[in-house]
Amino acid sequence: MPRLVPGQTFPAHTLLDIHKQEWSLPPDRLTHLQLRRFAGCPICNMHMIDMMGRQHDIEAAGIQELVVFNSTHDVLAAYAADLPFPMIPDPSGTLYTALGVMTSMSATLAPAAMTSALRGMLRPTALGTPQKLSSALLLPADFLIAPSGELLAVNYASHAAGQWMVDELIALATA
Repeated sequence: MPRLVPGQTFPAHTLLDIHKQEWSLPPDRLTHLQLRRFAGCPICNMHMIDMMGRQHDIEAAGIQELVVFNSTHDVLAAYAADLPFPMIPDPSGTLYTALGVMTSMSATLAPAAMTSALRGMLRPTALGTPQKLSSALLLPADFLIAPSGELLAVNYASHAAGQWMVDELIALATA
């Protein structure tokens, strides 16, 4: 599937989070759609901790978060109990494929990814294992979607820790 670019209209999707709440895309408000690797991924864990620590800044910028993991409902629910953002399971990778998210054998070999993974493994949080090898090879992706459905910004990461940081997300949302 071809990759999306800023200025395009985000394709229509209805997502179901772990609490069985439906989320429509394009959204009715400014939305940061994150596609992460797998529930319990140490790199993703560190990113989610950073996002939670800055939740008030994200909300103050008018951004709604939706976070997708390439994991089953049950596995994701076990990891997402304390997370303040809607967590959406996509075990088959349907959304990843539709949005052009890629896998890479070198996803975790980049120095930034290795550093982030090590930080995540040293934290006293539960770590998971991918349910399939392709989950471990996924590259993260970020989409900033306007209420009109226009893609304001897109990030297809080049390594496993290449997601937007909070300051970068806020700068994109307020530009």
